[in-house]
Amino acid sequence: MNRRVLGAGLAVSLPLIVILFANLGRDPHSVESPLIGRPAPPFSLEPVDPGPAVSLESLKGRPVVLNFWATWCIPCVEEHEALASAARRLGDGARFYGIVYEDEAAPVRRFLEERGQAYPSLLDADGKAAIAYGVYGVPETYFIDAQGTIVAKFVGPLDPPTLDAYLALARGEKR
Repeated sequence: MNRRVLGAGLAVSLPLIVILFANLGRDPHSVESPLIGRPAPPFSLEPVDPGPAVSLESLKGRPVVLNFWATWCIPCVEEHEALASAARRLGDGARFYGIVYEDEAAPVRRFLEERGQAYPSLLDADGKAAIAYGVYGVPETYFIDAQGTIVAKFVGPLDPPTLDAYLALARGEKR
């Protein structure tokens, strides 16, 4: 056997194996965003349904769930019921807002009419809110505590137990 070939093979594969084993226990949906622990970026967005603009400043005082989503996003459709159920169940205990990502009002209205609407959806027409939050795809959900600090970010569709665990963080409970 050629020692150079063996040495080159080990030099390439050994670091990859170490990286694989180092990351085996990590949740791929829990993303370490540089925004965690910092004040949530401010926004003022128009709702899909007629009404006054909603600003982040007006939401302080209760935990907030910001879910970036779109009608064309299959995982967004999958998680919609979990988010709607939690919003109905918690009532005033937490504020839920959907921020529409790269989509238009008409399909969003149809989607919400068909599947129900338990919380407001806001249009991010120019994409500035998505940029401020570092969104690179949907669904992405940010959990903000009552003081306006981002405590967690989740990438992918949420299920009820995961949503409850992240809501506990936003309420200041240990996960």
